Amino acid sequence: MRKSIDGLCAMIEDQLKMDPASSALFLFCGRRRDRIKALFREPDGFVLIYKRLSVRGGYQWPRKQSEVRNLSWREFDWLMSGIDIDQPKALKAE
Repeated sequence: MRKSIDGLCAMIEDQLKMDPASSALFLFCGRRRDRIKALFREPDGFVLIYKRLSVRGGYQWPRKQSEVRNLSWREFDWLMSGIDIDQPKALKAE
């Protein structure tokens, strides 16, 4: 979790083959899964958010590339709160 905006932008371009200046929100998680960084672009520059969970446990995070997925805003909110995002009974079909 040492990378800042420039390092994360380079990772997005080199490893993900995506444009960091797109409208996407990019999430990065540390090895212990108790810290997360969110990077997104606004018209006047990049915004980097860093959060460390103070409660026991960690963020739900994919272990394989095949588990990577897009999140709804509700799922993102749950993820940032340390809540399990796989709650089929709590989700309405969209």
